[in-house]
Amino acid sequence: MFHKFENLIDPFAPASAGPPPATLWAYLQSQLAPFRKWLPWFLLIGFVVALMEIWLIFYSGRLIDLMTDAGPATFWQAHKVEVIAAALFILFLRPILFALNHLLLGQAMASNLQEQARWRAHKHLLGQSSSFFQNDFAGRLTNRVMQVGPAVEDSAYLTLEGIWFSLTYVFGAIVILGDVDIRLAIPLVLWLIVYVLFVRQTALRVAVASEKWSDARSLVTGRVVDAYSNIETVKLFSHVNREEQYALSAMRRLRLRFQRFLRIMTELEFGLNLINGMLMVGVVAPAIWLWSYGEITVGQVAAAAALTIRLNGMSGWIVWVTIELFEHAGVIRESLRSIARPQDVLDAPDAVPLNVKQAEIRFENLSHHYGKNHGGLDHINLTIPAGQKVGIVGRSGAGKSSLVNLLLRFRDAENGRILIDEQPIAQVTQDSLRSAIGMVTQDSSLLHRSVRANILYGKPDATEQQMINAAKHAEAHAFIQDLRDPLGHRGYSAQVGERGVKLSGGQRQRIAIARVILKNAPILILDEATSALDSEVEAEIQHTLYNVMEGKTVIAIAHRLSTIAKMDRIVVLDEGRIVEDGTPDALLSQKGLYASLWARQSGGFIG
Repeated sequence: MFHKFENLIDPFAPASAGPPPATLWAYLQSQLAPFRKWLPWFLLIGFVVALMEIWLIFYSGRLIDLMTDAGPATFWQAHKVEVIAAALFILFLRPILFALNHLLLGQAMASNLQEQARWRAHKHLLGQSSSFFQNDFAGRLTNRVMQVGPAVEDSAYLTLEGIWFSLTYVFGAIVILGDVDIRLAIPLVLWLIVYVLFVRQTALRVAVASEKWSDARSLVTGRVVDAYSNIETVKLFSHVNREEQYALSAMRRLRLRFQRFLRIMTELEFGLNLINGMLMVGVVAPAIWLWSYGEITVGQVAAAAALTIRLNGMSGWIVWVTIELFEHAGVIRESLRSIARPQDVLDAPDAVPLNVKQAEIRFENLSHHYGKNHGGLDHINLTIPAGQKVGIVGRSGAGKSSLVNLLLRFRDAENGRILIDEQPIAQVTQDSLRSAIGMVTQDSSLLHRSVRANILYGKPDATEQQMINAAKHAEAHAFIQDLRDPLGHRGYSAQVGERGVKLSGGQRQRIAIARVILKNAPILILDEATSALDSEVEAEIQHTLYNVMEGKTVIAIAHRLSTIAKMDRIVVLDEGRIVEDGTPDALLSQKGLYASLWARQSGGFIG
């Protein structure tokens, strides 16, 4: 039975394309859309449960009147059928209705809505460009993805379980009290008006305070995760105290925001008790007065008193539900700042998979200044024939990384275009484009998974032997055999730690190279691929890489010019433009920028 209700909705089903709605109500509606056909049942069962609770209170009053009128001698004989029917209802039908209500709200909705919101947010963020993640804390983005799920789920649950139940209960109570005597309903109506105005005014303040509190909480998370992720840098520069102060300033702000939130809660507690006192006196006193004149019965007085006491307790619960809803609204709005951002780089509506036959790359009048008037690339025209190995060199900031990032479509070029085998990369799918390109970077971060999982990332369907062969070609197999993690996993099953921190820089680099070797893409990009290796291992890897390059179109970025001395061609960039282009020997003979960089090297590095 549980399984059936839990699977009424698939939280991981495909959603509509595009970013989530950026406004609160539109976003909540989009999350509740899969539950649309079940919402009437949620409302109906909640309505019946609320009416049933009101009926219990007033039936207890009727029971008192029946006992008073009939007396002990004749009560059971006169009313046994009614009392047995009521007892059976309470014993059997009432638990069934409550269970059904919780199956719908708990198993069908709550168990799915939270993960649906998280999954959709995470899926959307995965499609963001690299620059999106470079401009924010990973910890803050993670916090926003993780906290939006519970906020959405709790908002929907509390609205149906709390607000809808309470509205039904209060309006049902007004109707029943009015039926007893209209003068008993009037104080309840007046209380309801004052109560709603008070809760609304308080909740609006809570929404603002909650959003600021949530924002401060995300900032603390971001700064703490940033320090943990870069702990080696923190230790290396002896900046533990600086990081403490950096986090402390955010925590002080979080404490201040939380204290302001709690102040509102204290004011709320005082005001709520004052209003509830008015309710109890306003309903019970007139009830006693009406009884003294014989206009209502003792049972009706008892029912009215029980109702106000129940409302007294419920009103506090309603306030906290309402406050929590506004608090969740603040959390959701804060999360939407990230998860509702449109993606920068999108596949064209008619995008098709890239079809690589030769792997020729052509840059046509390519310009990209990152929205500024300077920097980046300026009118680049470059053709790399299929199978050619090209080294890209230049001073820092010359535009080498920009060229590669645009080729990978981490960003879209502002002007010009890039073609692979005459296919504009803006018109092909991003996945097919990047599947055709293998890349080894200077800082090859690994996933916090096993060595096996990291190498197989290049080709998930590869066999174990293919993976081992790739590791051997990357000179990684020997050290992998000796790896062991704290959980006792060995060799290829050993965990590498977050970003591969449990391995040396050279070990990480060799695993990254093995991953690219296994991928075997027709285009290969090397961005300082051997910079983390010692000279002996580098010589071995260079030999391997030259073998891997065979038959591929290669772009190699290097500051250490000796690593690209055997390239077919060297392209020299300076201030975003191509200033030299030719074979290594030809450029040396020109005595231009390349020759100057070569002459200034010491031990293989640029001075």
